[in-house]
Amino acid sequence: MGYNEGVFPDIVGFFLPLDEWNNEIIELNRISDNNALKLYSFEMKRHLNRSNYRESYFQAVSNSSWAHEGYLVAANVKDDEDLLSELERLSQAFGIGIIELNLDDIDASQILFAARSKKSLDWETMNKLSDANPDFNKFIQDVRIDLESKRIHLSEYDQIESDIEKYIKKIVK
Repeated sequence: MGYNEGVFPDIVGFFLPLDEWNNEIIELNRISDNNALKLYSFEMKRHLNRSNYRESYFQAVSNSSWAHEGYLVAANVKDDEDLLSELERLSQAFGIGIIELNLDDIDASQILFAARSKKSLDWETMNKLSDANPDFNKFIQDVRIDLESKRIHLSEYDQIESDIEKYIKKIVK
C-alpha cells in the first residue's frame, strides 16, 4: 500500500458567506486572521454496522484531518444502541461527525453527531493532498479565486446533479 492510498476524502466542500455579508465585511474578514471560510471533508459509505464502523470511522479521521470539519456519511446506519453509543464516543473523542444519509429523501438526512469544528486548517496535509491529487489542488485553487474575487464561480466546480438521490446512490461505497 502506498503512502497516499486511502487518504483522499470522497467529497470536499466549502462555505463562504458571500451572499450574507456586504463587501466591506468580506474584505476585512479576508485580510484579517479571522477568515469566515470553512472547508469540509466527507467520507461516504454505503452502510455502518458493527463489522465496519471502526475502519470506516478512522478512514474518515485520516481523510479529514486537514479540514475545519469532517464527516462520515452513511446511507444505512444500523439501528443498534451499542453501535450508536460507540459512534457517539468516537465522535466526541476525535471530532468527526456522523451523518445518516436518507437515499429516498435527501432532505430527511440527519446529522447523528455533529463534527467538532477546528479553528485552523492542517496546511501540511493540504499541501500533501494538493501535490498528490490534481482534483483537490484545483478545488483549493478555485476556492482561493472565489475568496479573492468575492464571488462564487459555480462553473468551476462539479456540476450540481439534477437527480441527487440517483447520484448519491451511485457514489456511496
